[in-house]
Amino acid sequence: MTKPFLSVGVDVGADFSYMSIALPSHELVGKPFKIVHSDPKSLSLAVSVIRKAEAANALNARVVFESTGIYHIPLFCYMETAGLEAIVINPLLSHSGRNFNIRKVHSDKMDSRKLALLGLNPRLKTSIMPVELVLNLRGLVREYFNLVDNRAAYTNRLLGVLREAFPQYLGVFSKVTTVASFAILEKYALPENILAANPDVLVEEIAKAARRKVSTIIPQRDKLVAAAKDAQSFGHALDCHASLIRLYISFIKRFDESAKDVLRQMKALARANENEPFIQQIHLLETYRGAGFLSAATLMAEIGDFSVFQKPKQLFAFFGLDPEVKQSGNFQGTRVKMSKRGSGLARRILYIMALQSVATHRDGSPKNPVLHAYYLEKCRSKAKNVALGAIMHKVCNIVFAMLRDSKPFEMISPEEHRRRYDEIRENAAA
Repeated sequence: MTKPFLSVGVDVGADFSYMSIALPSHELVGKPFKIVHSDPKSLSLAVSVIRKAEAANALNARVVFESTGIYHIPLFCYMETAGLEAIVINPLLSHSGRNFNIRKVHSDKMDSRKLALLGLNPRLKTSIMPVELVLNLRGLVREYFNLVDNRAAYTNRLLGVLREAFPQYLGVFSKVTTVASFAILEKYALPENILAANPDVLVEEIAKAARRKVSTIIPQRDKLVAAAKDAQSFGHALDCHASLIRLYISFIKRFDESAKDVLRQMKALARANENEPFIQQIHLLETYRGAGFLSAATLMAEIGDFSVFQKPKQLFAFFGLDPEVKQSGNFQGTRVKMSKRGSGLARRILYIMALQSVATHRDGSPKNPVLHAYYLEKCRSKAKNVALGAIMHKVCNIVFAMLRDSKPFEMISPEEHRRRYDEIRENAAA
């Protein structure tokens, strides 16, 4: 039987938090205590309040935090440094038990009380606070994708302006965001600017930006001029469009440079901690076909401590790949979807790895023959997105096996995999 303990629930905010203490009998001790993060006296007084409650009831305390991304980390570390047991729970658990009463009441004080009562459950599933190396890499990884997403947002804005002012331009370059395209748009943002430009100067500027010979650029220059002429009959350029185009391009370039800088920092962090098991796990995942350093680092930064996962299904749930089951009485839901309650960033990487796994080389040969064949088989009876979801499960299984066995990726057929498995079972039985 689990030894009784005091449960201290802390509802964390950006600048202050509320703390409540619950007895094993589910009685609350006193009123919620306000902890001001910027006040050292308030922080030390909070620890004193917990210590007094421990002494008065002859019980040890367990401090329960709801995971808030970053806000709970300083307070969590402060409590641990003070010698208190601190745990972190998934906000889904606290949200599911938020309304203990019929009345709809929501406040920081009330939430701290509910966390304290929830923390009395001895079987409460908790999370492990990652070590500093993981937190550092996780911060860089998430900032990298934040920059990438912002870049995509401004790229869409740029495309929106061009579709209104110069829709024909979208067919001139392979991508609007190429170096040559940006060079033209920054100097000749609108169709009339291109028509007013010297054709020889125009072709030289495109060739210089694209790093190609002038002779190879002439057809593209002619296509650009033709597009500008067509825009005179179909297109609606406003006075503000030129400045908006240049502004969006400057933002996109800035996001590109910042993302590259963050990626350099990630690689430098990995090099500085090359002998750490966590970094070795990243290099292990890099051996998977379709996973580079960024994909491997992102997965490991989101996983953190792999030792907490004992079964592949636990990793599925952590990534949000587990099924969302709907059943009540005689009703059994037939449309099963991913719960998508786990790490969205890790799921994003698994999706990219799944796409790479079913892709083919230029000569038509599959990059991963085993998963490619499995995908084609699934596509016979399932929609493509459903089949790709099955590939994501396969990739997750492979990631789990690689990290569990500390072995690099090896391409083997299902028959060979079955033979090796039977051989292991026979050796174990002997």
